[in-house]
Amino acid sequence: MSTDDSELERIRAARRAEIQQQIEARADEQLQSEEQQAVATQEATALAEAMRVILTPEARQRLATLELTRDEVALGVKRHLVNMHNEGRLKVPVDDQTLKAVLTRLNSNRRDSTIRRI
Repeated sequence: MSTDDSELERIRAARRAEIQQQIEARADEQLQSEEQQAVATQEATALAEAMRVILTPEARQRLATLELTRDEVALGVKRHLVNMHNEGRLKVPVDDQTLKAVLTRLNSNRRDSTIRRI
């Protein structure tokens, strides 16, 4: 019976070690996720503050509307505007017409698709 007990204890110890490793892996994943979330929040805050400085209220409204429909595009436009501002290639404040021009330029890279009837 002692061999059965020792075998059972060995299996239990192995299972406890496996569970402990799983818990540690989940904790590491959660920590990395929280760090990524913090970085993303910090970047979003910095971009929002920069947009308050760079854009006029009308341009901010246009960008907010774009953000509701095409979040990735709006984020790219914000980053582009901040980069241009940092390089000194942008006259501040950017009005709605200038923002439209920037959006048009950035969208010109998209491929136009048409549907033809055969």
